[in-house]
Amino acid sequence: MVERTGRHRRRSPVPHDTRILAVDDREENLTALAAVLDALPVEVVPASSGQAALKELLGDDFALILLDVVMPEMDGFETAQHIKARPRTRDIPIIFLTAAGGESEQAYRGYAAGAVDFLTKPFDPWLLRAKVSVFLDLHRSNLELRRQAALLRRTLAEHGGAELDGAGGGCGGLLQALDERVSRVEDALARMRSGEPADDLDASVADLRLALDAFSAGS
Repeated sequence: MVERTGRHRRRSPVPHDTRILAVDDREENLTALAAVLDALPVEVVPASSGQAALKELLGDDFALILLDVVMPEMDGFETAQHIKARPRTRDIPIIFLTAAGGESEQAYRGYAAGAVDFLTKPFDPWLLRAKVSVFLDLHRSNLELRRQAALLRRTLAEHGGAELDGAGGGCGGLLQALDERVSRVEDALARMRSGEPADDLDASVADLRLALDAFSAGS
């Protein structure tokens, strides 16, 4: 969890790889969001303005943006337009948060600006956590698919080229890569049976699982 005091952040002792950007010009609202989401395996990065949010998005990757509508200088709608105009950030889902009153018009403008959802304040903490959890799961699934695709491409590049002229095509290279990973797992198991250390077993099993997933995705 992250809190900002002045221009500095205070990070939790156990940071999370997945980040959410919370944008609100009121410090108490950012504190409330951080408290509500504290139970989730996510790091909440606060930004007190649209400009600060766009700056945060230049360097870090985020699974979700919680964006207040009413802010001075650059409101949530304009901030969302800038986010969606950048190729690097246009696919990050945005949930708009706004005070009650004029919800219909603001909701229309929010969806038109690229929002995936719209919640009014004061929001139900359970509902917010549930919605955020859904987007976190989608984010992790997308990351896993990208990792599998990257592994598949790498495996084809490393092993597939020599097989393209053979009967098995690129599939032969994948099978060879799978066989190599199985052999590493078998070697580690054999060392364990003989009483020798096999510290690489977990890594070898994980590597094999990724290769199997990539093979399944490419078959």
